[in-house]
Amino acid sequence: MAHYYEENPQGESDRRVIQARMHGMDFFFTTDSEVFSKKFLDFGSRLLLETAIADLAEKGRKKGKLLDLGCGYGPIGIIMKRVYSSMEVTMVDINNRALELARENAETNGVKFVDIHHSDGASEVTGLYDVVLTNPPVRAGKQTVFSFYDGAYEHMAEGALLYVVLQKKQGAPSSEKYLSEKFGNCEVIAKESGYWIMRAVK
Repeated sequence: MAHYYEENPQGESDRRVIQARMHGMDFFFTTDSEVFSKKFLDFGSRLLLETAIADLAEKGRKKGKLLDLGCGYGPIGIIMKRVYSSMEVTMVDINNRALELARENAETNGVKFVDIHHSDGASEVTGLYDVVLTNPPVRAGKQTVFSFYDGAYEHMAEGALLYVVLQKKQGAPSSEKYLSEKFGNCEVIAKESGYWIMRAVK
């Protein structure tokens, strides 16, 4: 069965525009079939955004380079760039249909100077980042999810922050264990409706 973690989705297009209100701002996103969460901005991404925005503000970390790893049609990277306009934002995904939408959605939402490009996980990411956010592709399997963490680690500067959202029932505890071993630390900084927000510091 086709799903969002494919490079070139072949399913029939079914474009729609969804609205999301985050951090006191309204956003409009065009979505399509075979992209993640096409009918609405999913709860996990919302919780990830709310938690990361608050945590970064508390830490005074409002500048630097941010990576949206597995960006889909772009809501995480686009919203973060609107909230923290001084950040340099890079957004990557394997799904070319999603990337096309992300570029369109950046323009729709008045977001300029974001780098949006193809990458299978972090395989085509270059440079070091200060903040990485990911809502990893659970449907692609645990090995792929863990490869996202490995890729993030390789492209994080010293002291950089990784924020991850996962449902408990979809493997959050095993991800917490893996991240703790990989980074030497991992803290669950938010739990709501079965979703965990995990933060690891390099």
